[in-house]
Amino acid sequence: MTADNAGDSGGGSAPDSEGDSRPIVYDLAPNCTSEDVEAGANYHAVVNGVVEYGIFVDVSDEVSGLVHESNLDRSYEVGDRLTVTLEEVKENGDIAFDVFRESTYQTVVVDHEPDLTPIAGLEAGDSVHVEGQVAQIKQTGGPTLFRIADETGIVSAAAFREAGVRAFPAVELDDVVRVGGDVESHDGSVQIEVDSLTRLDGDAAAETRERLDAAFEDRATPADADPLVEWPAFEKLRDDLRDVARLLRRTVLEGRPIRVRHHADGDGMCASVPVQLALENFIESVHDDADASRHLIKRLPSKAPFYEMEDVTRDLNFALEGRARHGQRLPLLLMLDNGSTEEDVPAYENLAHYDMPIAVVDHHHPDPEAVEDLLDAHVNPYLYDEDYRITTGMMCVELARMIDPDLTDELRHVPAVAGLADRSKADAMEEFISLAEAEGYDRERLLDVGEALDYAAHWLRYNDGQSLVNDVLNVGCDDEERHEELVEFLATRAERDVEQQMDAAASHLEHRRLESGAHLYTADLDEWAHRFTYPAPGKTTGKLHDRKVKEHGEPVITIGYGPDFAVLRSDGVRLDIPRMVEELNEEVGGGGVSGGGHLVVGSIKFVKGMREEVIDSLVEKMADAELDEDLSSQAVVDTEI
Repeated sequence: MTADNAGDSGGGSAPDSEGDSRPIVYDLAPNCTSEDVEAGANYHAVVNGVVEYGIFVDVSDEVSGLVHESNLDRSYEVGDRLTVTLEEVKENGDIAFDVFRESTYQTVVVDHEPDLTPIAGLEAGDSVHVEGQVAQIKQTGGPTLFRIADETGIVSAAAFREAGVRAFPAVELDDVVRVGGDVESHDGSVQIEVDSLTRLDGDAAAETRERLDAAFEDRATPADADPLVEWPAFEKLRDDLRDVARLLRRTVLEGRPIRVRHHADGDGMCASVPVQLALENFIESVHDDADASRHLIKRLPSKAPFYEMEDVTRDLNFALEGRARHGQRLPLLLMLDNGSTEEDVPAYENLAHYDMPIAVVDHHHPDPEAVEDLLDAHVNPYLYDEDYRITTGMMCVELARMIDPDLTDELRHVPAVAGLADRSKADAMEEFISLAEAEGYDRERLLDVGEALDYAAHWLRYNDGQSLVNDVLNVGCDDEERHEELVEFLATRAERDVEQQMDAAASHLEHRRLESGAHLYTADLDEWAHRFTYPAPGKTTGKLHDRKVKEHGEPVITIGYGPDFAVLRSDGVRLDIPRMVEELNEEVGGGGVSGGGHLVVGSIKFVKGMREEVIDSLVEKMADAELDEDLSSQAVVDTEI
C-alpha cells in the first residue's frame, strides 16, 4: 500500500508532522486492488448494498466486503459513507470489515501501484498493467486502438466505449499512461483489452518519461560493426553516421513513421534499399504487429537532384492524412543522395511548420549555411574536406549495418555497385570491387546491376518498385536465379535503348577546343534525341560524354541541353558547378538559373527564353575552368565501354 499524500481528516485537520498520533484512515484511489489493503488498517468506504445480515461496502472500485450486522450500531442506506477497519481476508477472497468509530483521525490518500509487465513479456491470457508512451491513437468502427511504447516494445491496446466512439478522449499522442487489462491474441499478435487507462501527470509522468528516455537511448545505440573496408577518408564520417543510426533506431522505438526520399539513380537505390531493409528488420523486432513495417516506413524516389516542392507537398499531405486517419505522429524525413543544397530550403521550410524532423545523408556539394538550421542530422563528405567520390551508397551500407549488423552478408557487393554506378574514383574502389568479387560479382556483373537499377528507376518514375528493385540489387531477394535473369534482361534492354539514343544524337554533337586544351561538346537533346524514353537527358549526356572521353583520352566537357535545362559532365576539368550556378544567377539577368551537383557532374534549369544567354555564359566559364588529372574518370570509363 503506497501513501502518496495526506488528505482531509474527519474531526480534525490534515497531518502536517511525523509526530501526529491520530489513527490513520486510508482513502484508496478507485483503481486500488486487494494488493493495496491489509488486515488491521482503516479505510474510507461507501455502502453499495444492504442485506439482512449486514451491509456491503466498497473501499475502492476493486475492493469490497461485508460489515456483519453484529458490528453495526445503526442502520445504513446505499450511498452512505463511513470508515471501516479490515478484520480479515478469508481464504476464498471474501473480506470482512468492522465499523471504525473514532471521530478524530488523519486521512492518507493511497494511489494504486500495480506490478508492471514489460510489453516484450506479454502473453495471451495474462491480466497485466503496462506503462508507456502513446505512439498512436486510431479510431475504428468499433474500439479505439492505442499503441503503447515502453522500454521493451510496442503493443496495441483496444479500448471500447461504444462502436466508433473515442474511448478515453482526454488521452493524446505522446502522453504517458498506465494501461490495465487482459492480454489476448489478435491476428497473430498480442493485444491488451483495456479495463483501465490512466494518464500520468506530475512527478509520476516525469519519472516515467525519464525512465523511458534512458531506455530508448540505450536501445537506440547503434551496433559496433567494423567497416567493410578500412578507409581513412571514410572514418571521418563514421561518428556522424552513428548519430543518424541512433536517431533512426530511436524513431522506431518511439513508434514514429519514417519517410525515405532518395535520388532516383543507381547510387540512390544502393543507399536507400539497405537502409530500408535494416529499418524494416528493426521495426519487426520492436513491434508486436507483423504489418508494422508496412505502415511505418515508406521509400520514394525523387527525380530532381533536390527536394522539389512537388515532392514535399505530396509527403506532407500523406503525413497529415496518416495523422488524421490512423492517429500516427508525423514522420521523420530521411533524405538520401539528395537534400544538401540551398535548393532544398523551400521544401524544408514548408516542413518546419510541422513536427517533422529531417536527416540527410548525401555526397553532393552542400550549402551548409543554408540547410544546417533546418536539419536534425547531416552527413556529407564535403563537411570533412572530402568529396563526391565517397558515394551515398557507400555511406548507407555502413549506416544499414549500424542499424542491423545481421545484414552484412547481403550488402558486401553494394558499395562497389554504388561506386561504379556513380563513377567514383575513390581510393577504396578497388577494395570494394575485390570485396564484391569474393561474393561472386565480377566487374561486368557489377556494372550490369548498376545499369539495370538505372533502367528500372527510369520506368518506375515516382514508384518505389520495392520488390523489383530488391531483386535487381539482390538485397532482400529470396531467389538468386531470378536476380541474375532480371539483371541480364534489364541491362540488355538498357544497352539496346542507349545504342538507339546514341545513333540518334551522336552525329549532332558540336565540338570546339577550349584554350585550356579541353574538348567541349554540346548537344541539343530536344532536337536530336528521343524524348520520354530511356535514357533520359542526364543519362544520354553521360553516355555521349563517356564515348568522347574514351575517344580522346584527354580532358572533355559535355553539355546536353533542352529548352530550359542543361546537363553537365566533365572529365579532367574542375568545373565547380555549384559556384557556376551562383555566378550565372548574378550575371544573366532574368535567367532564373538554379541547380547544382558535384565538381564534375551536375544539372541546371533556367528560363526557356534565356537559354542562349545562359549556355553562352556557361561555356565562357568552362573555358576558364582548371584542368585536374585527379578528376579524370578515364580508368572507370574504359571498363564500362
